[in-house]
Amino acid sequence: MKYFKLIVSLVLTIGIFYALNTKLGSIPPIGKFLNPYSGVWQNETDETTSGKIQIPDLKEEVTVHYDEQLIPHVFAKNDLDLYRAQGYLTAKHRLWQMEFQTYASAGRLSEIIGEAALNYDRQERRRGMGYGAEQTVKKMSQDQETMAIVEAYAAGVNSYINQLDPKDYPVEYKLLDYKPEAWTPKKTALLLMYMTKMLAGGDEDIENTNALRLFGKERFDLLFPDFFDVTDPIIPKETDWSFIDAPQTPHPDSEILIDSISENIDRPDPNYGSNNWAVSGEKSYSGHPILANDPHLGLNLPSIWYVMQLSTPNHNAFGATIPGALAVISGFNQHIAWGETNATRDVIDWYKIEFNEDRTKYKFDDEWKDVTVRVEDIKIKGKPSFKDSVLYTHHGPVVFDKNFKSEEELAGYAMQWTGYIPGNGQKTFLKLNKAKNYDDYVDALSHWVAPAQNFVFASTEGDIALWIQGLFPNKWEGQGKFVMDGSKSENDWQSFIPQQFNAHTKNPERGFVSSANQHPVDEAYPYFVYNDGYETYRNRVINDFFNSKETFSIQDFKDLHNNNYNLKAAELMPYMLEHMDTSNFSKEEKKIYDMAKKWQYNNDMDEVGPSIWSTWWKELYTTLWDEFEVDSTALMSPYTYQSIYLLKHKGDDAFMDIVDTPKKENAEDLFRISFSKAVEELTARKKEHGNLKWVNYKGTFVGHLLQALPAFSRFDIPIGGGKNIVNATSENWGPSWRMIVEMTSPPTALGIYPGGQSGNPGSKYYDNFIDDWAKGEYHSLNFLQNNQKTDAIIGTQILVPHE
Repeated sequence: MKYFKLIVSLVLTIGIFYALNTKLGSIPPIGKFLNPYSGVWQNETDETTSGKIQIPDLKEEVTVHYDEQLIPHVFAKNDLDLYRAQGYLTAKHRLWQMEFQTYASAGRLSEIIGEAALNYDRQERRRGMGYGAEQTVKKMSQDQETMAIVEAYAAGVNSYINQLDPKDYPVEYKLLDYKPEAWTPKKTALLLMYMTKMLAGGDEDIENTNALRLFGKERFDLLFPDFFDVTDPIIPKETDWSFIDAPQTPHPDSEILIDSISENIDRPDPNYGSNNWAVSGEKSYSGHPILANDPHLGLNLPSIWYVMQLSTPNHNAFGATIPGALAVISGFNQHIAWGETNATRDVIDWYKIEFNEDRTKYKFDDEWKDVTVRVEDIKIKGKPSFKDSVLYTHHGPVVFDKNFKSEEELAGYAMQWTGYIPGNGQKTFLKLNKAKNYDDYVDALSHWVAPAQNFVFASTEGDIALWIQGLFPNKWEGQGKFVMDGSKSENDWQSFIPQQFNAHTKNPERGFVSSANQHPVDEAYPYFVYNDGYETYRNRVINDFFNSKETFSIQDFKDLHNNNYNLKAAELMPYMLEHMDTSNFSKEEKKIYDMAKKWQYNNDMDEVGPSIWSTWWKELYTTLWDEFEVDSTALMSPYTYQSIYLLKHKGDDAFMDIVDTPKKENAEDLFRISFSKAVEELTARKKEHGNLKWVNYKGTFVGHLLQALPAFSRFDIPIGGGKNIVNATSENWGPSWRMIVEMTSPPTALGIYPGGQSGNPGSKYYDNFIDDWAKGEYHSLNFLQNNQKTDAIIGTQILVPHE
């Protein structure tokens, strides 16, 4: 019994941060938790899939067919009933997960965890998460149709909550001793803000400013170039941009602000990425376009995704939804298919703010503008509330000031972010779910502001396309690399790139489109695109694959999803093996060296080579960039690709020298030094674990959102792959939803994700997809064309209006 396994651990501190490993909190209420009438034992039931359920304000009956994967196929007669049903069903299977994410987004974890979460909550409030969500609600409210649907979804969630007795609360509520609160449109907006932070919440302005101060402009440009020497962009290089007639913002004459900044706020994992691609009918074995998507995100239980079919007489959509948000996010309907990867564009800029004596005003163009004060009342479980006064300028919130991570009395650092710009991202997905062709797809994307995404597209009409979509500031060359002077209007965002000039391609001559978080365009694109360390390996493997032959099958798509070729290692490891001094090897070093030479650069499960490479590269990278280990200074070491370029082409550069040794080292010295360190680590590891197989070294796991609940997690999952590999499975992040759609009429699709449909750890549907996912297998997605039961259906529920 899963619940019995964790009783011993209940006396330990519960660690809670969504996607964080920080330990927080207090001892849970064990008595309530173990109560036989209302505690954990009441949760150990399978989900019901039949019968009638009364839903308040439902206009007409809604039929819900469940298939053997517990995927609900929802058939409603109108949109409001459809999304009311989506809210109800999502809450039924994922209530705690969807609500917990909104607490994390809003900076409210202290309410359920206690004082240990206060700094996290302050950070998220100062990041402006609640403010951004409020802007989203205002924008949605201007669209009566969208708002009515969002409110219907919220009402559906609340219908489920109101049916619950405390004994029926999901187990996590019992562990933490709190109860669900009413769902609102703001909670949906907070969920969208959480995704925006996860996918577009990263920046390096502060770290770059420190690096510029320490190393100078010439050396900075060497380490952080705008383009790498190899560019295989999302939009093909041969694209003609002559149709663009809106000029780039001209560069002002202002000087770069050189500041010393000690730390930054937490940023999302930079490894979050994704793959997507589509081939035209001409390159498809069947003559129909084929599309694939696999977002690389944290591997969590309950899963990030919840799969549904959502149908009315006017549209029929199927795919992965995000609990808390409306409609299908990555999926297909009867006419089109779509999917997303992260565009990782630079949409956050930092400004140094100068205040007057009482900090009620800030300087702007030689005048003083009023500061807006937002008082954040942070409730703390078991203690009085904490009030944090966050100052706002026209740029955005002043994240750092004398009250938070800064000692400057009359200065602060304000953050400008497209996440604060009112957007109606829900409308994008509501429209995609109904779209019938390329024009409908483009119209749907026009409502998307943030996070910037690469939206791939295929249709039964035979079109394929890819748009890099978001609201992008039209920056002057270099704008946003460094902290800017907030007192000068010339440093503000002057305009935005017009929607029609966002980079895109339709039916390219090469017969395929693809994205893997690489540089969106080459140097010919007439707007500034900051290089924030774009992917340079997965994209080349994918594009080389589609350039390798004339036609592709479904099996080819599966093979590519599960491709373990390590191009990064293949481009450096042979060079290191050839140029490293091997004359004084120990017995263990010779043994590891010989094993490394035999490796064919595939990160397959039983290979030892990936373990050698991973350990060696970690030691080499750390040794190379010792110059970036500076106390009380926020710094980010150079990107992987440029690091490898310098090691191979500038091996005698001063950066190769180890700061703390009297000798002047070069790249070959670093290869030898780091290899010895790696062999020591590998030898110790083999002694402890018995072998160096990659599957054991990597130790992939899918962890429960409450990180201190191992009984609710899955460990030691047998799967290969790794960072910068198409099969990007690492320790606890990777392909979170694999989908392949062939554009037959109607489309035929496969899908899989590392989890299960239920959020209840006691359910057989909680993690039942993980084994098939790890094997690289897929499930057929039962795309029902009408409300009739088929052999795949295991049960039917009818949602009926409340009498």
